[in-house]
Amino acid sequence: GGGRGGPPPPPPATGKPGSLTEPRDFNLMFETKVGAMSDASAVAYLRPETAQGIFTNFKNVITTTRVKVPFGIAQIGKAFRNEITPRNFIFRSREFEQMELEYFVKPPAEDAEWQEQHAEWVQRRFDWHVSIGINPELLSVDHHPPEKLAHYALACSDVMFRFPFGVQELEGIAARGNFDLSQHQGASGKNLEYNDDELKTKYVPHVIEPSVGVDRCMLAVICSAYAEDEVNGEKRTLLRFHPRIAPIKAAIFPLVKNNEDIMAKSRELFERLQRRYNVAFDAGGNIGRRYRRMDEVGTPFCLTVDFDTLEDGTVTLRERDSTAQRRMTMDEAIAYISDQVD
Repeated sequence: GGGRGGPPPPPPATGKPGSLTEPRDFNLMFETKVGAMSDASAVAYLRPETAQGIFTNFKNVITTTRVKVPFGIAQIGKAFRNEITPRNFIFRSREFEQMELEYFVKPPAEDAEWQEQHAEWVQRRFDWHVSIGINPELLSVDHHPPEKLAHYALACSDVMFRFPFGVQELEGIAARGNFDLSQHQGASGKNLEYNDDELKTKYVPHVIEPSVGVDRCMLAVICSAYAEDEVNGEKRTLLRFHPRIAPIKAAIFPLVKNNEDIMAKSRELFERLQRRYNVAFDAGGNIGRRYRRMDEVGTPFCLTVDFDTLEDGTVTLRERDSTAQRRMTMDEAIAYISDQVD
């Protein structure tokens, strides 16, 4: 519409209200040119999904790795889509990170067989989202009705997450039949059949394909982890990341920075943990303030090196969520963090 109170501007095509422009061709794939030539032979497209690289490498993988059906090939990488109207924060963008898995299975003898495989993968993927710290109460599964399916899909289900601004898709799990391999086989003239030794037959495998948007998945993790509580009468903001997901696994605090022995012990502990994990070293300000800084970025464990450390070799381990503290040796602390993270 137009400005407040004013008439709407006339459409650009004819100047008559209610008219539409002529339809025009639109390609969802980004087109580019490869090499020195700029003729039709140089045209190439940025991939709109990562999956097709898996299908073109299918024959290579089975001949070099000797895997047997059922097996999966997974990939993570950038995908590009020429969205007409990019909007909605990270939900409709022209460049995004995608994780895809093609799980190859033998052709089903009846529908119940692929339906069971598809249902198993939907549950497996739902459980994975919970395992990385996404709140299960905010997750749901949406099953596509037959009329909404892509022409090649036998079934598709989406794992959905209730963000503060509404419900959005995190991942789609599709039963794609043997559509992709058959298309590549037909267009390339190369045989993409799998030789099944046990069944003594050859076939083009079918696939179940989970496809995850990494950016939106990370946002769901952050939304699930964000929390506010009170510690000693003070309001605290924290991210309750699962230790496996937390970007900083532990922080090492020397109680005072003007004591060489305490600083040396702190550095020793920091360097030992640094061999395996991304850890932080913070010697600035009082301990309470340092704890708050780490709570805000979701660091699950803080280790304080103090004067007692010099006497008996123990440090204070403080847990982010409960703020509980306990003394343990450096070796025990490293073992404990390793157990929680892995």
